[in-house]
Amino acid sequence: MKTDDTPTHSIVVGYLLWLIGFLGAHRFYYGRQISGTIWFFTLGLLFIGWIVDLFLIPKMNREADIRFNDGEIDFNVAWLLLAFVGILGIHRMYMGKWLTGLLYLCTGGLFLVGYIYDLWTLNDQISLINGSRKLENGR
Repeated sequence: MKTDDTPTHSIVVGYLLWLIGFLGAHRFYYGRQISGTIWFFTLGLLFIGWIVDLFLIPKMNREADIRFNDGEIDFNVAWLLLAFVGILGIHRMYMGKWLTGLLYLCTGGLFLVGYIYDLWTLNDQISLINGSRKLENGR
């Protein structure tokens, strides 16, 4: 459980991803995988939900900051890499997952299945890495 006030997610990145958010990018970023998937298949609930999210992003940002562990791996960098060059696996290399990063690079994000998997799990992957590194360092 997170005990400090260090933010894990950025409202600026949230709004940047909102620009392509009718595909659910900002919802995945804030750890809302189910609604992100719905947004992806319905174009942000026919753009209506996408527009409503313009006002909901500050709340989603606060909740994500509470929910996830900060640390060496920056959520914002990893998500921007995933959103814009994810099929190349650079976000995985950034997290220290070199083998799967190279696999993504050679297979187009493991034929997009791995890319979709990362949309669903990237926040948890980063939070686990950051949390385990804190335990190793005795913090």
